[in-house]
Amino acid sequence: MRWPPTHNRRTSSTPESGALSLEPGARSPEAPGKLSRLTRFAILPLIVVLATMTLGSADTDARYQNLGHKLMCICGCSEILIECNHVGCPDSDRMLAELRAAVDHGDSDNAILTAFQNKYGPTALAAPMLTRFNIIAWVVPPALLFLGLFGTWVLVKRWRIRSAALPSSVEEAPLSDDLRQRIRKETEI
Repeated sequence: MRWPPTHNRRTSSTPESGALSLEPGARSPEAPGKLSRLTRFAILPLIVVLATMTLGSADTDARYQNLGHKLMCICGCSEILIECNHVGCPDSDRMLAELRAAVDHGDSDNAILTAFQNKYGPTALAAPMLTRFNIIAWVVPPALLFLGLFGTWVLVKRWRIRSAALPSSVEEAPLSDDLRQRIRKETEI
């Protein structure tokens, strides 16, 4: 049997059969559960707004986790703030609540880290922040070391050049007998 049947192009649309017209150009009545065009276009902005809000919450959760891993619990357990798991920690719950409030408020990552550093000290950060002073503190000592090594290399090279410039065959003056006698006398015990 071929599909669609050629002998019966038009089928009836009765509620009992649930069949719709297959005739080209024939309009079918809207089935229950189908939405009109107007309803579809009214729902589309709602879906976009909900998707945007959902993505924003996922973004704040990711920021919360990221910042929580950049902070240390100050109770002395030496754990990262998000991972502080010892029982009865007096500080982690309060710090996590402050972090959540700052992230929900929309503060920048740098502002949040600076606020925690100002409130709890530099030990609240898992790694030091990248400031001008920290850059200088990390760059200057190795630069001075390499500068000192280069200066030492130049100095040794100059000494070698100077020692090479001296004549290698210097004639030794023979010691006189009087001088030899005096040396023996002074070195005897």
